[in-house]
Amino acid sequence: MLFNSKEFILFLPFVIIVYYLIPHRFRWAMLLIVSYYFYMCWKAEYIILILISTIIDYISAILISKQPEKKKKQNYLMVSIFLNLGFLFTFKYLNFVTASINDVLSYFKATGEIPYSQILLPVGISFYTFQSLSYTIDVYNNKIKPEKHFGIFALYVSYWPQLVAGPIERASTLLPQFSEKKTFNYDNFVWGLNKIALGFFKKLVVADRLAPYVENVFGVFFSQSDSLSLLIAVFFFSIQIYCDFSGYSDIAIGSAKLMGYDLMENFKRPYLSKSISEFWKRWHISLSSWFKDYVYIPLGGNRTIKWRWYYNLFITFLISGLWHGANWTFIIWGALHGFYLVSAIAFAPILKKITAKFSILNTAFINILVTYILVLFAWIFFRAENLSHAILFIKKIFDFSFSWNILVISGFKGAFNLFLSFFAIFLLALSYLLPENLKIKYNLTFLIITTILIILLGVNGNAEFIYFQF
Repeated sequence: MLFNSKEFILFLPFVIIVYYLIPHRFRWAMLLIVSYYFYMCWKAEYIILILISTIIDYISAILISKQPEKKKKQNYLMVSIFLNLGFLFTFKYLNFVTASINDVLSYFKATGEIPYSQILLPVGISFYTFQSLSYTIDVYNNKIKPEKHFGIFALYVSYWPQLVAGPIERASTLLPQFSEKKTFNYDNFVWGLNKIALGFFKKLVVADRLAPYVENVFGVFFSQSDSLSLLIAVFFFSIQIYCDFSGYSDIAIGSAKLMGYDLMENFKRPYLSKSISEFWKRWHISLSSWFKDYVYIPLGGNRTIKWRWYYNLFITFLISGLWHGANWTFIIWGALHGFYLVSAIAFAPILKKITAKFSILNTAFINILVTYILVLFAWIFFRAENLSHAILFIKKIFDFSFSWNILVISGFKGAFNLFLSFFAIFLLALSYLLPENLKIKYNLTFLIITTILIILLGVNGNAEFIYFQF
């Protein structure tokens, strides 16, 4: 079920009303049923995967907690990791590995090829797998105690607002909330509605408005696109993916808040970052913090010799790129960000001397601009269909060609559609003047204004959220 669908407009109020009408002791069961129904609206049989992951990690955590010997604890942890990542590999990466092997066989002119799997990628598998897996690891590290109530743990794994595209929650913060008795709170309710409205604004007014131009330039009109058209497409895509993904997170966070549950903020105005390091503290925070806690730090983090520190940082971002999808473009995207971070650390003394000599280079505006340009360059690989497409895209940008094809590419209404696209970005920029945490209490003005803008400028249709493919 898409957030931006008519079904959801009926689903959300129904869930909220029933939630507050039934006694507290039955709410976990009601939310679990609703969450499973929400997921099964895509493909019913894939709910079995969630159930299997839930059972594996529920049992593994209990067995880990009962074992006094570290070796046996590790064995149960490895069972959880192996089975969870095994499902993820089978459904998400098997065909990628098959294609890579077939490419090598073809290169060496070997006869035959490995057959491809016909399995479809389950929606949200990367998100709920990481959320469930983090619970088992935290139990192993004695950060939390295992949840004995199977139903509440199952709800933690499958809680519907953030099930499909996050935020990726931690058991230590979300699990206890399901045992708390929630009462209706006007402040929370208005805050939640405002957060949902902001999410719909980002998705329908901005992201879906920019999507046709981005799709045309990266797709059917690529050969006709000049340098300016390509640059605008990359700029539009950076705004589109931010509004699409953070829009989903806002709707998820707001929906949970209507019921009194707090989900973590996933985005904090990332394009105002003054460095790549800061960017990753503001972009997809739940995932970047997950990789920090469960990959980077276990590898040794920065508490080691320099070359090992660089390796830990780079390999973490390489894996992060692979998490996003089974394509070499995502791996390159992750590698680029890893390279940016390692370079910033390695050349910090030199950069410090240069900025000290030319003080203008150390202004906030310049730092934000340079960071954004680096992020933009990496987005080309993220959006491109394959590596050759990305390389050709970059080459065409540096042709420095210009034509009026941009009006054709921009959509059916040409210049007017392009104007609306820039106007939507302008409105988004205005929203940045709001308090960062959106503390609008006892005030429905924001909700009314945002709703009017969505009605007047929102794009009709049920366009999927970009991160559903991950």
